[in-house]
Amino acid sequence: GLLSVIQKLKGSQEQELRIVLLGLDNAGKTTLLKHLASEEVSTITPTQGFNIKSVHSHGLKLNVWDIGGQRSIRPYWKKYLGSTDLLIYVIDSADQKRFEETGQELAELTEDENLSGVPLLVFANKQDLVTAAPAAEIAEGLSLHTYRDREWQIQACSALSGEGVQDGMNWISRQIVNRKK
Repeated sequence: GLLSVIQKLKGSQEQELRIVLLGLDNAGKTTLLKHLASEEVSTITPTQGFNIKSVHSHGLKLNVWDIGGQRSIRPYWKKYLGSTDLLIYVIDSADQKRFEETGQELAELTEDENLSGVPLLVFANKQDLVTAAPAAEIAEGLSLHTYRDREWQIQACSALSGEGVQDGMNWISRQIVNRKK
């Protein structure tokens, strides 16, 4: 948009960020990534391994690594955490049977030294479903308020419709601006 035109006129290069996108299988990570990349989201297949996409947002180039969430793949998550600028963790808000499991995975991730101090954006996805737990309830269940070593945000969203996704991206943009100060 206009911002990128102004930046080109000024000759400034957009800042490049490495974002790792994680969460349990079927949480909606790939749907979220496709939505961010303005791609069709009607047919999504489970990610075996990983997807990488560069997304341009707010004058930033976001290199997003979407890594599969199947139990057999999770031990490999840590191999992708080096040089991470931001962690996006996606939760299926309607799958309350897996809240404990997803909470344990997130807690393990945030203890990794490669993610020390790395901002965390939790997308409470699938808010368009009637059985979805509210974001505030999920934040409480994940004990996000105890995360004192990093900035964090929980954002209710529907990756399918896109509702709430831009709010999360705005938060990411503010994190980058604040880090520059």
